[in-house]
Amino acid sequence: MDPRSLVAPIIVAIGVILAAMAFAVVTTLLDTADGGTELRLSRLERQLAEAVQAREDLAGDLATLRADLGRLRDEASLLASRAPVTAPAVTPVALPLDEDFENAPTEALTEEMKLARTRFNKGITQPRNRVMLELLGSPRASYGTDCQPVTNPALKGLIEQRQVGPITVSMIRPALDSLARVLDRLKETDPDIHAKVGTAGALCARFIRGSTTSISNHSWGTAIDLTLEGVLDPFANGGTQAGLLFLAEYFNEEGWFWGATYGREDSMHFEVGEETLRRWRAEGRI
Repeated sequence: MDPRSLVAPIIVAIGVILAAMAFAVVTTLLDTADGGTELRLSRLERQLAEAVQAREDLAGDLATLRADLGRLRDEASLLASRAPVTAPAVTPVALPLDEDFENAPTEALTEEMKLARTRFNKGITQPRNRVMLELLGSPRASYGTDCQPVTNPALKGLIEQRQVGPITVSMIRPALDSLARVLDRLKETDPDIHAKVGTAGALCARFIRGSTTSISNHSWGTAIDLTLEGVLDPFANGGTQAGLLFLAEYFNEEGWFWGATYGREDSMHFEVGEETLRRWRAEGRI
């Protein structure tokens, strides 16, 4: 047989083998590429899920920060609404939890006591500007940083200046009646404390100091700041004057909110609670 006659079949066979090898190589490369793509897609999906979770966490943190900011603004408003009376520095003294407030001595009325906040303001809500405007309207058309007269005719008609126990104050009549009951009870149970009660301010139509939008609750004649022996309770020191504990219980029973339970305590501040204001409104008293 002529060897040259085998060249063509051999070339064809080699071509078939090379084609098969090429096909196998290409298939392997494609499989590898597909696996790599799936791996990259899986990694991207995981990163996307982590980014979404991080975004949700940040949104939660932002909401918490906004809530904290709102509380800080409220606390700053409380500080700004206080009458400008200078108080001496007083070192708090721990009060045992089982202390009998009803029989506490009156010699040190202004001694600072540690405060159990959860004991007070149960079921009493601090009224915000929205509630005050709804129930009593705006005290006047414009406000500033200083006290100004109430010009709202309806509210002005409710305001009265009266001697209530040892103090003279201007407030709306239902608040004066309620305050009188508080001080009458104090006089019965502890006349020494009653005689030493003073005031750092009640009616005062103005913005909360440091604000140009929030109205001080003193503007409606439903809040009062009290002193004992002429001494103002230090602000936000975590304690309260011993004598104010008597008053706080009596005010709470009358439906007044005590400022000692604010985020930063303001023990001298007492204001009529929202529930009491709504009851007065239902009774036609305001």
